[in-house]
Amino acid sequence: MKRTILGLALAAALTGPAHAASLNTLTSGTLTIGMEGTYAPFTYKNEQGVLTGFDVDIATAVAAKLNLKPKFVLTEWSGILAGLQASKFDAVVNQVGVSAERQKSLLFSAPYAYSSAQIIVKKTSTAALDSLAALKGKRVGVGLGSNYEQMLRTAGGINIVTYPGAPEYLADLAAGRIDAAVNDRLLVGYLIKQGWLPVKGAGILDEPQPVAIAMRKNSTALKAAMDRALLQIKADGTYNKISRKWFGQDVSKAN
Repeated sequence: MKRTILGLALAAALTGPAHAASLNTLTSGTLTIGMEGTYAPFTYKNEQGVLTGFDVDIATAVAAKLNLKPKFVLTEWSGILAGLQASKFDAVVNQVGVSAERQKSLLFSAPYAYSSAQIIVKKTSTAALDSLAALKGKRVGVGLGSNYEQMLRTAGGINIVTYPGAPEYLADLAAGRIDAAVNDRLLVGYLIKQGWLPVKGAGILDEPQPVAIAMRKNSTALKAAMDRALLQIKADGTYNKISRKWFGQDVSKAN
């Protein structure tokens, strides 16, 4: 479907200034996407300096279904959602967990992946850090503004050390400057497989949670188009190919 036809169809269904920004995006030719670029295996630069990763592949496939060219804007995690609100990009594709708090100020696509929070420890660690209770009194690294930070704060009694993104606290963990870290189970598996850092997974802290594309609240038309595109890449096998490339499994389901 041509962008102009899609834009006219959406305009007929949705009226009012609240939809203007997302309709403009759908007819602009470019989809501007915020992501970290330092968060392997989701969004990072390979040895050749090329941006790659699971989320990069998903964003590229979705943009193709919308007949839009993806333009990636790299931003530290600590400022990425604020950057979205400030209209620095149209959407964020960066393993953004869907939470009730975030839904108050952001619009989310249908989930495109599910994962759990997992404790990460140094490979030589013998401590039984397998639960939130076991982390009490420990120095635990986490991304500033992440759902994982909120999880640790809700638990209480944990010495939380916040960082701009995963590379910084994983480096501190490997160096022994913190006792543990909390991040995505899929990230932990990838780190272990690649052998990049002397770390290992410990306790999984929750049930699989949805990950989705984040947009501004007024991006109703863009959300509708994103949801259709996600359905299309699942139906034609593109999603399964991307998921198995990075994780060896289909991560689109909660079980």
